[in-house]
Amino acid sequence: MPKIYLIDVTNRDGVQTAKLGLSKLEKTMVNLYLSEMGVFQSEFGFPTTKHETNYLRANLRLAELGVIAPLRLEGWMRAISSDVELGFHMVPGLKHVNLSISTSNQMIDGKFKGKKTRKDVIREMTAAVDTAYRLGAATVGVNAEDGSRTDLEYLTEYGLAAREHGATRLRYCDTLGYDDPFSIYDTCRALAEAVGMPIELHCHGDLGMAVANSIAGARGVVDGGQDAYINTTLNGIGERAGNADLVATVLALTKSKSFAGKYELGNPIDLTKSWKIAKFASYAFGVPIPINQPGVGANAFAHESGIHADGVLKDPHNYELYGFEELGRGDPEMVETGREICAGEYSGISGFSHIMSDRMSWHFKNKEEAQEILELVRYANVLSHKPLVEDELLFIARYPHTAKRLLTVTPLEGSDVIDELFTPWPEDKDKVKETL
Repeated sequence: MPKIYLIDVTNRDGVQTAKLGLSKLEKTMVNLYLSEMGVFQSEFGFPTTKHETNYLRANLRLAELGVIAPLRLEGWMRAISSDVELGFHMVPGLKHVNLSISTSNQMIDGKFKGKKTRKDVIREMTAAVDTAYRLGAATVGVNAEDGSRTDLEYLTEYGLAAREHGATRLRYCDTLGYDDPFSIYDTCRALAEAVGMPIELHCHGDLGMAVANSIAGARGVVDGGQDAYINTTLNGIGERAGNADLVATVLALTKSKSFAGKYELGNPIDLTKSWKIAKFASYAFGVPIPINQPGVGANAFAHESGIHADGVLKDPHNYELYGFEELGRGDPEMVETGREICAGEYSGISGFSHIMSDRMSWHFKNKEEAQEILELVRYANVLSHKPLVEDELLFIARYPHTAKRLLTVTPLEGSDVIDELFTPWPEDKDKVKETL
């Protein structure tokens, strides 16, 4: 039976949210946490965007060293051959890419303004796919932006053309959250049967149905005989009303009436990482987790009603579909109410060494090494505009050369300058297998 995989797009779609963003170190931590959780792939950024180059190359290097593994890293580009050529020039190590172009009449008429026809769209997409494979891509996904407002006949023609040129997946984008669970099931099942290739589901929450549409579409794809790939973001962060939330999607796939035990995930997901990754995303984006967020909200396991409290005390299954322990919750959280030494952009060596040794049991070889790491931590604080979490401090201490590249934001001109930054760096081979 075909399976369902998760592709998280926080580092591509989530960071496009108006008024929000992540530093390159924070984006790297997201990839590390996703990998720990067991997510199949991260859409980790934009290869054609200059300020992403250092981050993308550094993360591919971490993947090469086994630090980010088994998570696959995939870049997003427009389905234009010149963009693909630029992307592979700026980030030569790319192996997995998604290429996107609009397919609906609304977009073709309203965005392209008569400059492209439906045939032009397919011709540009297939040329971009060919270019990606010529430049070394291992997998190429093809996106139908505004797929939910594209007629099925044209979507099928588009998907078959992509398959003929070797595309590995077709991404069905409900770009405006226009679908409902019934319409997306029917469309995606028909599409899977017609094109004979795996289908990705990319759903937005403009009508509050991103998670429901994602799993309904995935069910349609699997029932149509193909693997399904659901796009998610952490805490549902995304453009406008957001995307399908990662944790809520996993819960729906593994706990709901029609899915539990009937539809199989392609990768085992460690739900106990949910609380940690949701808290980090909330802190990094500066957006509180909604009190009623499934699984990770403050009230997800709170009971006040007398009937509910009595029932849950007798047997938690009376009023809880899943246990808080499954989400990695239950441990007390410590809040410092006395003296606190913080690491920031103006920290000194004494306070920083105290934090690393006493709080995290990390000991530097000498004062020079401590000073070097402190300088990187200062820069990281400048870029994030907030204190670093412990995992970020440990990451910088373990991989200082990688951290230096993540923190390099000086505008670059010319490939020679970019290449100079990425000569092989001497990471400690004994440390690359350590988990954070």
